Amino acid sequence: MNLTRTEARERAELITVESYDVNLDLTRGGEVFGSTTTVKFTAAPGSSSFIDAVTRTVHGVTLNGRSLDPATVSDGVRIQLPDLAEHNELTVVADMPYMNTGEGLHRFVDPVDNEVYLYTQFEVPDSRRMFTVFEQPDLKATFAFTITAPSHWDVISNSPTPSPEEAAPAEDGSARSVWTFAPTPRLSSYVTALIAGPYQSVRSEVTSSDGRVIPLGVFARKSLTQYLDADNIFELTRQGFGFFEAQFGCPYPFEKYDQLFVPEFNAGAMENAGAVTILEGYVFRSKVTGAQIERRAITVLHELAHMWFGDLVTMRWWNDLWLNESFAEYMSHLAAVEATSFTSAWTTFASVEKSWAYRQDQLPTTHPIFAEINDLQDVEVNFDGITYAKGASVLRQLVAWVGPEQFMAGVREYFAKHSWHNTELRDLLVELEKASGRDLDDWGRQWLETAGVNTLAPELDVDPDGTLRSFAIQQTAVPEWPTLRPHRLAVGFYNLNGAGKLERVHREELDVDGERTEVPALAGLAQPDLILINDDDLAYAKVRLDPKSLATATARLKDFTESLPRTLVWNSAWDAARDGETPARKYVELILANVAAETDSSVILVQLRQLATTLNFYVAEEHREATTAAAADRLWDLAAEVPAGSDGQLQFIKAFALLARSGSQLDRVAGLLDGSVALEGLSLDQDLRWELVASLVAGGRMGQDGIDSELQRDNTSSGQNAAALAKAAIPTPEAKAAAWESIVVKGELSNALQGSAVTGFMRVLDRSLLEPYSEKYFAAVPGIVATRTHALAQQIVVGLYPALLTTQATIDRTDGFLASLPAESAALRRMMLENRDGVARALRARAADVVADGSPQ
Repeated sequence: MNLTRTEARERAELITVESYDVNLDLTRGGEVFGSTTTVKFTAAPGSSSFIDAVTRTVHGVTLNGRSLDPATVSDGVRIQLPDLAEHNELTVVADMPYMNTGEGLHRFVDPVDNEVYLYTQFEVPDSRRMFTVFEQPDLKATFAFTITAPSHWDVISNSPTPSPEEAAPAEDGSARSVWTFAPTPRLSSYVTALIAGPYQSVRSEVTSSDGRVIPLGVFARKSLTQYLDADNIFELTRQGFGFFEAQFGCPYPFEKYDQLFVPEFNAGAMENAGAVTILEGYVFRSKVTGAQIERRAITVLHELAHMWFGDLVTMRWWNDLWLNESFAEYMSHLAAVEATSFTSAWTTFASVEKSWAYRQDQLPTTHPIFAEINDLQDVEVNFDGITYAKGASVLRQLVAWVGPEQFMAGVREYFAKHSWHNTELRDLLVELEKASGRDLDDWGRQWLETAGVNTLAPELDVDPDGTLRSFAIQQTAVPEWPTLRPHRLAVGFYNLNGAGKLERVHREELDVDGERTEVPALAGLAQPDLILINDDDLAYAKVRLDPKSLATATARLKDFTESLPRTLVWNSAWDAARDGETPARKYVELILANVAAETDSSVILVQLRQLATTLNFYVAEEHREATTAAAADRLWDLAAEVPAGSDGQLQFIKAFALLARSGSQLDRVAGLLDGSVALEGLSLDQDLRWELVASLVAGGRMGQDGIDSELQRDNTSSGQNAAALAKAAIPTPEAKAAAWESIVVKGELSNALQGSAVTGFMRVLDRSLLEPYSEKYFAAVPGIVATRTHALAQQIVVGLYPALLTTQATIDRTDGFLASLPAESAALRRMMLENRDGVARALRARAADVVADGSPQ
C-alpha cells in the first residue's frame, strides 16, 4: 500500500497523464461497486511502470488494445504496465470495496430511515480505492465521472451535476439512473470527489470578481435537514469569496461551489475542488458553544482558501503538505478577522492552534516544518500540530517579517504564474523575495528546516524610582534543537487604569535575533504593572514573565481589557504547568479563579480542556481525587453564578459532568437528567442529555438499560455514537472486556463507532479497571497496525494507550516495546514515542506538584 517518493519521481519522469474516464456502478449491493477506468497518458516508449488500484477483484486490464492477465499484473494494490508506447490508453474493469473507515468511498446507512449515503475521502492516497489512478499529486489530469445510482439519489462531484438519464432497472427491480459529468479542469486525484445518496440541498449563488455567477449548494442527510443553517454557511462563503478573490487577485477557479455535511467523517473537512465535504457534527441539532460556531466558520473559510492554494496550485509532493495546510489555516483566520463577524479569531488562533503547535513541537518526534517525506506512511503521521498550527504560526511571522502588503503581492504573482500546475516551496519564496526585497534563504533555513520552540524572557534593569535603565530580550532553545531564530514581535506595556482594568499604554515592535536583543527604545520608561513579550502574538515562541508581571497576571488575569493579551498570559501559565515550573494545583486554582470572567468562548473551551488534562495527569496522585472533586464542585457553582443561558454556563455544566465523581455530584447530574434539578437558562437538549448519561454511567449510577432507554429516544447516528461511548464506559470488568473484544479483537466497528467506544473504554473513575489491558494493548498493537487502515489503527494505538496508568512501569513497558520494533515500523514508533512522552511529562509535573506542598519526592 505504500508509495515512495523515489517511485513517484521516477514515474513522473516517465508519464504525463491526459485524462481519466471513470464509470462507477453503485447499484450492486452494500459490499462492492463496479469501477471501470479508462486513462490516457503518454510515456517513454518501451518503458514500464505501474498504476494504483485497491481492488476486490480485477476483471480485465486492456493496455493499448492488448489484454493483460489480471492474475499476472495485479496484486490488489498495483497494476503493472509493461512495454508502454508513446501514447497509451489503459482500461481497467474491477470491483472495489466500500469502506466504513472514512477513507476511499465510505458507505453509511442512516438508522433513522435506512437510507444509504456515500462520500469519498481521498487525501492522502485513497482515490485508488474508487478508481484506477496514478496516485500522486504531480500527475494532474482531467476527470470525467459517469455514475449509475438509484434514481432517487442526488449525485455530486467536482463538475456541476448533470440531469440524470433513466437506465435499466437494477436486479432487484429498483429504478436506476446515470449521471454523466463533464470533465474537470486538470486536478490532482486526491481533490476529486463523489458524494451520492438522497442528500437534501439548499441553493444560492455568488457573483465572482470576473462577473460569473457561481452556483452554491449546501447539503446534508434528510434526517438532519431540519437543523441545517444554510443561510449562515452561504453568508460566510460569500464573505470568503470576496475576501480571497481580492487578496489573491484571481477569480474563483471552478464552475460551482458545493459544501456537503457528511456522516462519520474523520477530519474537519476536505478541500475537494468545488465539492467540499465537511464533518456532519457541524450541523448543530442542539445548543452549542460559541467556540463550536466559530470553529465551523474557520473550517468553511479554510476549505474555501484551498480552492486556490491546494487545488488551483498544488504541491508537487507531500513534503509541502505543511504549506498547503498552513496557508489555508492562516488565511482562514485572517479572513475571519477582516471579513466576518468573528473579529477575535486571532485570540482563538493563539489559544487553540498555537497551543497545539507548542505541544507538538516539544514532543520527541517533533520535526522541521519542511519535513522530509520519503513515502506515504510518512505523510499519514504528518497531519499534526507542526504541519497545521506551527506552519500557520510561522506564516504569520513571515507576514510580519516581509510586510502584509508585500506578502499578498507575492501571493498574487504566485497564482498568476502557477495556476493549474504543481509547485514547490521555493516557487512561493521567490515571489515573496521579489515583492519584499528581503532575502528569505536564512529565514527559511532557521524557521522551516529546524525544529523546536524558542523561549523568550525579559531582562530588566530598574532604577529605585521604577524607571527602566535598560531592557533586553533573552532567547533560549532546548539542547536537542538549539537554533536561535529571528523574530518580528511587539512588546506591550500594561497598567491598571482607574477602573482596575489592565490596558496597554505602550507598544514597541522590533526584530529579535540571537541570544540577547537590547531594546533601547524602552529605556527611560516607567516599569509598568505588566510587560508582555510577543504582544499581538506575531511571533512563534514560548514567553516568560518577569516577577512583577507574573504577580500582576496571577492576581489580575481577568482584568485585561482585551482578550488576546489575556490569552497569551493563559498560554504562558499553561506552558509553565506542563513544564513543571508551576505546581499543577496552583494552575488549577488559577483557572477556577479566572475562567468565569473569560469573554472568548474558545478560550473557555481550551482552559476547561487543560483543566481536565491537569487533573487527570499532572496533579500529584495522592491529591488527584480530592482536587478533582473540589474542581467539579467549583464548576457547578460557576454554572450557577454566570448569566443564565450563557455560553459559559453550558461549558461549565459539561465540564462538571465530565469530572463528577462524588455521591452528591452524581446526584446533581441525575437531577439534571430527570428534571428534578434545574439551572435557570440551561436547555436540556438531546446532546447534553447524552453527556449526562455518560457521566452517570461512568459513575456507576446507570447501566445498559438506561443507555438503551436513551437510545430509544434518539436512535440517530449521533445517538448511536453516544450510546457506544456510554456502553464502553460501564465500570465493570465484564463491560470493559466486551468493549475490548469489539474494538480490538473483532474490529468490525465503523470509524465513528470505534472512536466513540475507545473514548468510553478509557473513561474510568477507578483506574484499576484498565490494568488488565496494559499488556494486552502492547501485544495487540502490531497486529492492529498491520491489518487495519491508518485511521482505525491510529484511533487504537493512541486512544487505548494506558496513559491513565501514569507510572514508571508504563514507561518501562513502552521502552521495551519500542526496543522490539523493526526499523520499518516508523509510523508506529512515532505514535508510541508520543504516547510515552505524555506519561513522562505527567510524572515530571506530578513530582513538581509534590514538591510544592513540601511532601517528599
